[in-house]
Amino acid sequence: MILKDKNILIGVTGSIAIYKTLDLIRLYIKAGASVRVIMSESAKKFINPITFEAISQNKILDEDSENWDKTSDYNHIDIGKWADILVVAPASANTINKMAVGITDNLLLQTVLAFKKEIIVAPAANTNMIENHITKNSLERLSSCGFKVLKTQTKELVCKDVGNGAMLEPIDIFYKTCRELLKEDFWKDRKVVISGGGTVEKIDDVRYISNFSSGKMAKSLALALYYLGADISLVASRGYENIPFEVDLKVVKTTLEFKEDLEKALKSSMVKKPFLFMAAAISDYIPKIKSSGKIKKDSLGDIWDLKLEKNIDILASLNKQSIISIGFKAEMDRENAKTNAKNMLKNKNLNGVCLNILDENNTFGSDTNTVELILNNKSFDFSGEKLDISLKLLEVLQKEFTNE
Repeated sequence: MILKDKNILIGVTGSIAIYKTLDLIRLYIKAGASVRVIMSESAKKFINPITFEAISQNKILDEDSENWDKTSDYNHIDIGKWADILVVAPASANTINKMAVGITDNLLLQTVLAFKKEIIVAPAANTNMIENHITKNSLERLSSCGFKVLKTQTKELVCKDVGNGAMLEPIDIFYKTCRELLKEDFWKDRKVVISGGGTVEKIDDVRYISNFSSGKMAKSLALALYYLGADISLVASRGYENIPFEVDLKVVKTTLEFKEDLEKALKSSMVKKPFLFMAAAISDYIPKIKSSGKIKKDSLGDIWDLKLEKNIDILASLNKQSIISIGFKAEMDRENAKTNAKNMLKNKNLNGVCLNILDENNTFGSDTNTVELILNNKSFDFSGEKLDISLKLLEVLQKEFTNE
């Protein structure tokens, strides 16, 4: 319920992409938001208004339903006061070009011009129309005026042309809306580097050593930090599917690839003190010899004496002098788990450790977790869905490091 008590106003225009807006509304409502819809007259040619009323659980606002009675806010001024954000999705080429020059010849455009908060624009048009220099100039003008203009997709369009112009998927628009509604000054534009998943170390060209780390906690952290406005680099081997398109994603496999990309991400220019969340499960040991091709079992005999060597410790080796570093530690030895986590905090010169004790109720790959955040002189317990844990964890870290 991350959008609980948030009011979202959606403007829909005449585009075949309008069917995607129905799924977008479902996402908003599932996240706890209240949703109202403004329909242009051309939008009604694609979907009957009653469909939007059924999905949004509110009556639509259009030219016929606008009401200036003192007890009603269904007009282009008062509905803007009700809404926390306005999302125009889909935004047709006609609407884009009119918005850019302040034309207000319909109710939706009047609402846009009167709206004083954030406006997200999700364009949708034929390739020739979206890439026409007039439309491109209009999109640039809207961006310069503070509109959050989303990119479009390249795919097969309804006209059967393959090209740029398709509206972003509902989940991507949902992510962007959450970011605009939930961003915090502490996290906004702060560089945050996250590692996730398990390493994959080759034995030969068909076999490898790995572990059961799913990368889900790292993905949840990345999503929560995206919502809060951070500048995120996610270095991961798995679990990164369907993350927001604005997240800088580096897909890696081996320990050396993890190390190289983490170091690069931490060297980028930063205004605020960056955070590092080391949630990846790096192999403790790796094959001493990596063979090319496929090792034949006939050459191995009945017992395969696979020699391993101790792996490098990425977290210990990274330069953490000017960053806030949070390590993750999975333990199965409940009795000694906290002692081991405190030793990790000290020995690897960390600001905090997230301790995760694995048992039959808390396993690799689950969508829930139980975590204890251990700092130098205090600790905090979290339990529940991984995204909820991430948001609560970040809230604590914000309070603890607010002066950094």
